Amino acid sequence: MSEIKTITTLLRDAVSTHIYGKEDVIDKVLAALLCGGHVLLNDIPGTGKTTLARSLANALDASFHRIQFTPDLLPTDLVGVSIPDPKTGEFVFRKGAVFTQILLADEINRATPRTQSALLECMEERQVTADGVTYPLESPFFVIATQNPVEMQGTFPLPEAQLDRFLLCLSLGYPDKEQELALLSRTAVPEEGKPVVTTAQLLNARKELAQVKVSAAVQEYLVELAHATRTHHQIQLGLSTRGMLSLLEVSKAVAAIRGRNYVTPDDIKHIAADCMAHRMAARGAMWEENHETCRRIVSELLETVPVPKESQWN
Repeated sequence: MSEIKTITTLLRDAVSTHIYGKEDVIDKVLAALLCGGHVLLNDIPGTGKTTLARSLANALDASFHRIQFTPDLLPTDLVGVSIPDPKTGEFVFRKGAVFTQILLADEINRATPRTQSALLECMEERQVTADGVTYPLESPFFVIATQNPVEMQGTFPLPEAQLDRFLLCLSLGYPDKEQELALLSRTAVPEEGKPVVTTAQLLNARKELAQVKVSAAVQEYLVELAHATRTHHQIQLGLSTRGMLSLLEVSKAVAAIRGRNYVTPDDIKHIAADCMAHRMAARGAMWEENHETCRRIVSELLETVPVPKESQWN
């Protein structure tokens, strides 16, 4: 796991110069990046979501596009459109914003469902199909989407099928008092540093994840946790099979970032709420309440589902 630990340390240090005191969130974003998943940042404005995405792209030497989602945004603005060439008269495909390596989909819930759905093929298949022609996206392709959980007027909540495409749902939140004081007292805004990791190194590190082992006992623990969400009296929609597999993959990334080649129940617990809650639906909860309710229930289940003995972890 040396390659994964090395590149994640370099990326964490580079991004941390712009995002104060959020190393845990940065590590979770890096875990999603290693898995080839995508991240939804559910947070209020001004907490550093755009800075996080931009600084990660810079540290990774990856191409970066930011697109502001609005109600009048069209699917063709995202994926591209065919336009006639004035010289030949033939239609030429002009690529949209998704043709990049790191895409920041800012305030994704402000776009209409039609535009939101244009991202589904890109996120899942890593390709764009237009006019019967398929265009592959460059690897790695990593989407960081943001939405404001407080301001709901004029928004279109993401449906379950779209939420399930995001590996993790995270929140940066406010820095603590000491971190904000350090932020105010700095003499200059940190400059964009040089890239510390190449995309080729990242793709090579992804191959190491296949070496992370998950014992039968830990697999059984994960299945019991998933089934507990489906039988809980407050849960209407429990964790899907795809969600369970996603939790397995991101737990392997967490273990690798921590320098181990096997997954422990603590790795699963560390990332469980971030991977599970946005895929679940609580009974009788309004949209804005659902996520926090499901996070609370996941935390309760982590305390009640029996954990396998340490001797069974590897």
